Amino acid sequence: MIEMFAEVANDKEAVEDCKIWLLKQKQTQNWKTTKATSDAVYALLLRGANLLASDKLVKVLLGGEEVKPERVEAGTGYYQKIYAGSEVKSEMGNIELIKEDEGIAWGAVHWQYLEDMSKVTPHETNLKLKKALFVKRDTDKGPTISPVQGALKVGDLVVVRIELRTDRDMEYIHMKDQRGSGMEPLNVISHYKYQDGLAYYEATKDTATHFYIDYLPKGVYVFEYELRVQHQGTYQSGMAEIQCMYAPEFNSHSESFVMQVTDK
Repeated sequence: MIEMFAEVANDKEAVEDCKIWLLKQKQTQNWKTTKATSDAVYALLLRGANLLASDKLVKVLLGGEEVKPERVEAGTGYYQKIYAGSEVKSEMGNIELIKEDEGIAWGAVHWQYLEDMSKVTPHETNLKLKKALFVKRDTDKGPTISPVQGALKVGDLVVVRIELRTDRDMEYIHMKDQRGSGMEPLNVISHYKYQDGLAYYEATKDTATHFYIDYLPKGVYVFEYELRVQHQGTYQSGMAEIQCMYAPEFNSHSESFVMQVTDK
């Protein structure tokens, strides 16, 4: 398409728009073959504006202090800067970006720290997660589920429902749903699953259930699995979190709920 708009239509604006689209697709997806990669690189470099004409980096200021990269990747301009915990200051939350040349650029800032689970609030990017808990009971009309309200009882069957929304196609997705300390999964066998047009691998571990997705098309998806309440007490349900392993800046996590369990 880039070659067509360049040679047939001679539409320079469309060429640059197509190049941006192609780069943004590469941000979260993998070019599967060497031929596809070479075709894409050919179109990006030999059509429209010269992406390699300028080697200026985006100036990044954290709290007014410029980030000085130690090593910059040739061509892409990629670099990474890591600050130890003792070097992080509150004013670094004020981030300023300055781009002096034309073209597209992107990056991400990650802040890692420890926090009480009860104080974690939901976080959303292009990936959005919503976690809900339901209690499943047998009735005269058959099995029914209802939102968890109030205290649960030892032996109750809890259905975990995770709603995932994405606004673009992505590849290599890892979603992890933490499990409350007083609950045990009914399904303990890891296996591939296919539902609603989505294929993924579900793995049950000691503290969480993991979902590995090779290809995640744009859309809305719902995951469900069941837990059995084993111990009484008050504890956190755990949060669900997701990340695109190909582009770690695309990540999200839900909140955690307080679980109250009685023995009667």
